[in-house]
Amino acid sequence: MTTSKVYIETFWQIHRMIEEAGLQPGHRLPSERELADRLRVGRSSVREALRALELLGLIETRRGEGTFMKPFGDHQLIQLLGSFILQGNREKRDLIETKIFIERICLQLACERLTDEKFELISQTEHTYHSFFRRIVEATDNYLLLRIWLVLSDFFEHVYTVELPSECYEQMCKALQKRSCEEATAVYEQYVMQKMSKEN
Repeated sequence: MTTSKVYIETFWQIHRMIEEAGLQPGHRLPSERELADRLRVGRSSVREALRALELLGLIETRRGEGTFMKPFGDHQLIQLLGSFILQGNREKRDLIETKIFIERICLQLACERLTDEKFELISQTEHTYHSFFRRIVEATDNYLLLRIWLVLSDFFEHVYTVELPSECYEQMCKALQKRSCEEATAVYEQYVMQKMSKEN
């Protein structure tokens, strides 16, 4: 096996190990020596794999302390991919269309599953497009939808800046308080989709 193939395989082995061990942001990874022994590869391959993970911002090395997992939102993968993927108008249109599709689904689920506690979090959230809709997506209780939305939102913010008027958030909160999917969707269409159509 060539050196590059060993390094790539080591990268994915470390990825699997992180998942199987359930390592979370802030958790410490085994040392280079421990990883090399566990994965039965050379320390140079481990070093290259860790360097790739650090370049993506998935881990960080602290001098004298070791290597640690970083929070999901801190990594640079979206910025790196976005700079290559989101260059054409077609790709940007697809991004907007997909984001709208996901957010409409999340609005419907949030209206169905919203608890009083989660509504309080939404109503008290700082009124920015990202933070407000993140609370709505979290209210769906669907972790996969949240992860998909976070990636889409990171891509979107890499290209666009959306500012919504305060009445959008006020009307949305009133609709959510009544658990009215129809009203919430109408507010979304009036403010968000119209704004997106101008960006498209």
